[in-house]
Amino acid sequence: MKFTVSKQFSFEAAHSLPHLPVGHKCRNIHGHSYVVEIYCTGPLDERGFVMDFAELSAAMKPLVERLDHQNLNDVLPVASTAENLGAWIMEQLTPQLPMLSRVDVRETARTCARVDR
Repeated sequence: MKFTVSKQFSFEAAHSLPHLPVGHKCRNIHGHSYVVEIYCTGPLDERGFVMDFAELSAAMKPLVERLDHQNLNDVLPVASTAENLGAWIMEQLTPQLPMLSRVDVRETARTCARVDR
């Protein structure tokens, strides 16, 4: 059998998408209350866990600290879209969480960008 666990994290950050056309509201600097959910998939270990939720928190803590109340344009090496943020988070976490299978990034309550491995 295969199991999946997930945990949500949140932070506040600003960004702009200057590559969008003049007049597009996201071209201007603006902020979001981001919610990121990370997923790990695999078999159960000897403890009966895919992964301890405390391990997920420990892995994500430095990233949340790096992103919270920042301009994402100054942090990400690519355009600060939700998709690119999810890919960046997956890249940063993979060494610590080899069972990382998915990252969801929500900029608003009604939008979600998903990155699957």
